[in-house]
Order: sequence, then C-alpha cells, then structure tokens
Amino acid sequence: MVKTPDELALMRISGRLLASVFEMLDGQDLVGKSTLQVDDLVERFITDDLAARPASKGQYGFKHVLNCSINHVVCHGVPNPQDIIRDGDIVNFDITLEKNGYIADSSKTYLVGDAAPAARRLVRVAQEAMWKGIRQVRPGAQLGDIGFAIERHAKKNGYSVVREYCGHGVGREMHEEPQVLNYGKPGTGLTLREGMVFTIEPMVNQGTRRVSTASDGWTVVTNDRKLSAQFEHTVAVTKDGVDVLTLRRDETAMPVSP
Repeated sequence: MVKTPDELALMRISGRLLASVFEMLDGQDLVGKSTLQVDDLVERFITDDLAARPASKGQYGFKHVLNCSINHVVCHGVPNPQDIIRDGDIVNFDITLEKNGYIADSSKTYLVGDAAPAARRLVRVAQEAMWKGIRQVRPGAQLGDIGFAIERHAKKNGYSVVREYCGHGVGREMHEEPQVLNYGKPGTGLTLREGMVFTIEPMVNQGTRRVSTASDGWTVVTNDRKLSAQFEHTVAVTKDGVDVLTLRRDETAMPVSP
C-alpha cells in the first residue's frame, strides 16, 4: 500500500496527465454528443496527445475508456451511440490513465447547459463531500475519519451516500488495498501512513441510497430514479497531510473548510 518516493513521482505524472483530460472536456460543448462520442474523444486525447494508456479499456472485460453516468445513473454507465447528452442533464465521467506503469483515477460530474437548481445543488454538495473526506487525510488519521466526514456532509444537506461502491488503493493496479468507504466512524479503520495512495470517490444521491445494476451487468442506477452525482480524486498521504495527484487547474486545493 505504501509507495516509494520514486513511485510517487511517477504517480504525480499520471495524475497531472489525467487532470488535463478533464481540462480538455471542460472546453467541450456536451449538448447533443453521444456518450460514445465522448468516449472516442477521450481515447484519442489520452493515446495521441498524452502518449498514455486508457487503463479502463479491457479491464474486467470493459470495452471502453471511461464510464459515463447520466442523471439517475450512479456509476459504471457504458458509452453508447444512443445515449445523447441533453441540455439540463448532469453527467459523470469516470476516467483512468496509465503512464510509466502507474495509474491515476478521477471523476467529475458536469452540469450540462441549463441544469435545474436542484441538480446544481446536488452536484455542489457531492463535490464538497469529496473535499470533506480529502481534508481528513494525514499520517495517523484513520479511514473511518474519511467516510464519516463524507456521509455527515451529505446527510446534513438532505442526501444519501451509496454504500455498495467505494474508493480504493491505486498504483500499478487500478484497484489495490485499502478500500476507502464513504461512511464510517471517526477513529476506526486502517491508520494512514505516509506514501499511501488511494481514491476518494463519494456517490451522493438525491433520494434513497439504494441502487440496482441494470441488465447490461455494468450500469448502476438509483432505485427511485432520482439524481446521483459523484466526484473522485487520487490522493497521496504526505508527511504532513495530503497531495491531490489529480487536481485540476480550475480547482483550489482544499476549497472546503473542515
């Protein structure tokens, strides 16, 4: 679970490259694009522009480079030429990238066009919940501190947190130990050490936390068909805190107070 300084240096490269993928998407007009068109766009950018590898493609038999989850889709949405992104939608893109043998993992939920105030509020709170979790990361803290901070913020705002999916260690493999739950009790769980690298990725639902998997075996949806939003960063535990390896230029490190 603990990476060497040389490994961390390589992971920072992967993280910066992945951040640039989202910065590219920030400049796209998503309205009218199919999710498969976005998948193709991201694949070209990662392979041609960044000379890197889309780590999700071929992983667990998945045929695409990203997951695209629209509105009530919680996670693992499969790119499809028939799924058109429309004005007012929210859509999460979950993307992985491998460079020099090391993987970075991140996701962002986009507000498409004139999204409703309720959708905007959900997306804002989901992003804040991620940052609440990230703020807990430091040597000596415990995994339960992260999950508690995430769920407390979501519940305080009237939302629920999906429990079936969680953050995870990342490095040479996409999914490594430890599991990073989005709920928990302070002062419980694995104690964090300098050099650990993992993702923090809460999925926050407007209504019930209950979810189901569609017949394709991938797409996870809210049982009540209300909206869901997700944000994810890859983070490293430093000697005095946390380094967000996939931080984008539009973000300020630690934008949310404790």
